[in-house]
Amino acid sequence: MNTIDLFKLLKLKTIFGELPQTVDYIEADSRNVKPNSIFFCIKGHTTDGHDFAQRAVESGATVIVAEKNLDIDLEKAALVVVSNTSRALAFAANRFYQYPSKEMNVIGVTGTNGKTSVTNLIHQLIKRGGEHSALSGTIGFDLDGTLFESANTTSDILTTQRMLVQAKEAQIQNMIFEVSSHGLVEGRLWGVDFDVVTFTNLSHDHLDFHGTMENYGYAKGLLFSQLGQDLSKPKFAVLNLDDEWYSQYAAMTPFEVISYSMEQKADFWAADIRYLDDRTLFRLESPEGSFEVETQLLGTFNVSNVLAAIASLYAKGESVASLVERLREIPPVSGRMERVHTSAPLSIYIDYAHTPDAIEKAIQSVLPFKKNRVLFLVGTGGNRDKSKRPTMAEKASLADYVVLTTDDPRYESYDSIVNDLGKGMTHENFALIGDREKAVRHLMGIAEPGDIIIFAGKGHEDYQIIENVKYPHSDREIALEVISERF
Repeated sequence: MNTIDLFKLLKLKTIFGELPQTVDYIEADSRNVKPNSIFFCIKGHTTDGHDFAQRAVESGATVIVAEKNLDIDLEKAALVVVSNTSRALAFAANRFYQYPSKEMNVIGVTGTNGKTSVTNLIHQLIKRGGEHSALSGTIGFDLDGTLFESANTTSDILTTQRMLVQAKEAQIQNMIFEVSSHGLVEGRLWGVDFDVVTFTNLSHDHLDFHGTMENYGYAKGLLFSQLGQDLSKPKFAVLNLDDEWYSQYAAMTPFEVISYSMEQKADFWAADIRYLDDRTLFRLESPEGSFEVETQLLGTFNVSNVLAAIASLYAKGESVASLVERLREIPPVSGRMERVHTSAPLSIYIDYAHTPDAIEKAIQSVLPFKKNRVLFLVGTGGNRDKSKRPTMAEKASLADYVVLTTDDPRYESYDSIVNDLGKGMTHENFALIGDREKAVRHLMGIAEPGDIIIFAGKGHEDYQIIENVKYPHSDREIALEVISERF
């Protein structure tokens, strides 16, 4: 691509050396640099791309983009100094890949809880309607049924653009993004032309990164402001009327707002909700009339997730009647209040709940079916937001017996994590067991016929991060192994 064209959108830049007429590649990881590449020096949490500029030149980079003057051989590579390399990369990547999001239906979903469930629901509803769809989120990059791993819930700028290009080249017209607050603050979605953006809820999480709930809330709001100001193209914000941030987010966009609620009348709202142990039923009131909804998804929070997904696709132009019909066929999202099938006289659920609000709702969702006890296991990550730990345990106290453990301990000791959690317990029926495998085995070892068991915090994940190494771990497999020994 013509190099001058790539940089002409940047007003403030200083060029040292001579730019090559064209470049063939664009990279932000020096290990991937090939001959005739542009290398962008991006500052990360643990590494700084500026430290690898010389390596990039040695690998054949002909342009280095940096935030400061670097000592490189200007005979081999030109140096472009800008104030913010991430912002420059957003401009360059979009131009290099010819703005792929402009030619697709792009939906973004943000919120503390429910992002994975809502994005997966949207993805599956689109596919069951006969269209092709791609999804980027916690589970990875799902390219119309082919799953690729990804490092973060919201990928970096360059990876995001490449995913869009892959989807476009595969003739996929729908792209759904699970949008994290970290990704928004760090600008990982700069340049993505969203058509519909959806908000689930906001509750205590990630304060180690954001500092305050107000900062966290405004970080989520960046998604709605990023819809832009061009009113010539129809765009929509789908917002949860039951959340106190509804009004703030509605004020952040000039586009039409579609509301949904479980507590009050809205554009989409649920009434006459009936919770069964294998499905959920409710009456949906919508702009297209009333519909009887049946879903295999369980729990109160999943009613809200279903409303969000249907409202998002209604904004896209889908028929509500058709969406309700398709919904019946969709199984629970992996690791999201997912029932583990077993012949043992127990009910076992795997859930991703790792915030106080999600923990409370997970337990509340099974209380109507309680025959004996509710046993609950939950952990939290090491070297992360410690302020939420006692509140997590306080909410977990809704269960009859609680095991407090770890998710990904990283470099923090087991005792430090579980003792912080233990401070919030409101009854004495609990155990502190830092080793998660031992914790799962302990809970399964005391289980009795008729018990309901919830393993929370890891969801679909099949690993634990200890220090900086991923070790295989599956709550489900350990539980089934104990069942085979006991029942």
